[in-house]
Amino acid sequence: MKNIKDYDLPSLKEELTNIGEKTFRAEQIFKWLYQEKVKSFDEMTNLSLDLREKLKQNYDICNFKILKKLESSDGTKKYLFDLTDGNAIETVLMEYHYGKSICVSSQVGCKMGCKFCASTGIPFIRSLTSGEIVEQILAVEQDTGDRISNVVFMGIGEPLDNYENVINAIKILNNPKGLNIGARHISVSTSGLVPRIYDLAEENIQCTLSVSLHASNDEKRSAMMPVNNAYNIETLMQACKDYIAKTNKRISFEYALAKDNNDNLDDAKQLVKLLKGMLCHVNLIPINKIENGKYIKSSNENIIKFRDYLNENGIVATIRRELGSDIDAACGQLRRKNLKS
Repeated sequence: MKNIKDYDLPSLKEELTNIGEKTFRAEQIFKWLYQEKVKSFDEMTNLSLDLREKLKQNYDICNFKILKKLESSDGTKKYLFDLTDGNAIETVLMEYHYGKSICVSSQVGCKMGCKFCASTGIPFIRSLTSGEIVEQILAVEQDTGDRISNVVFMGIGEPLDNYENVINAIKILNNPKGLNIGARHISVSTSGLVPRIYDLAEENIQCTLSVSLHASNDEKRSAMMPVNNAYNIETLMQACKDYIAKTNKRISFEYALAKDNNDNLDDAKQLVKLLKGMLCHVNLIPINKIENGKYIKSSNENIIKFRDYLNENGIVATIRRELGSDIDAACGQLRRKNLKS
């Protein structure tokens, strides 16, 4: 059965036309799903009983069940959701001074194999549909009663490897008649799938692109991120420069600092040389130690020195605040434990 939440508004209008209904019904359904946040067609009381019955016969409303929920002392909440097909994904809700931010998954498992990521070792099963991506936000809002203001595509999976569904989900999130989350409050992360970076530039969506860089030379980056063997740093940097030229939007580079690996002054100097002149920001991440992982967190002293060197040399850099460390909030950790139990 089709998931009604897989449709953005234009495609839902087309779908309803195909079953003999007026297009304005799509806007009514959209409002019920994303503003009233109903969980059944029976709750859509301004639709006729006949239409509600037709919807029940042809479509499903994707409602996630919470398998496990952890709450950190800093307010971070981590959810393990049942996808209703026997698979599970993780979603993390974080509290900042500017509002509630949610980190959503885009796939069940991940193909990228980044050596420092807790998703590594979780076998790739499938990509999420648009509706399953959107349902993560709806399910968390329903559980907490809070409105989510920021969405980050940085959970389990490579968002740009699930390109069409991620773009469609963004359109649903961004639609004023949907969840009405501004595109500038949506961030899409990639490990560096160069062809899709070019595709994203053509979309004219005002979301933020975050590129997982994590090293400033090919030798170190390939050791940490196998995707670098397909799209090396030179190719990736050219794509990023072309993206900036096309969109006039700043790119955020993610850089996870690992002790005695990519956190010394020479690494900082190489990074400055690599990014000099680009419209960008560097987000320094104290790396999470994962089970059987070889990388460990850099010292606080090195992290601060690294940040200061970048800033002193014209590269805007900040250190990501560590949230949810007491509940293993790195994406993949909860699901890995659930697979073992």
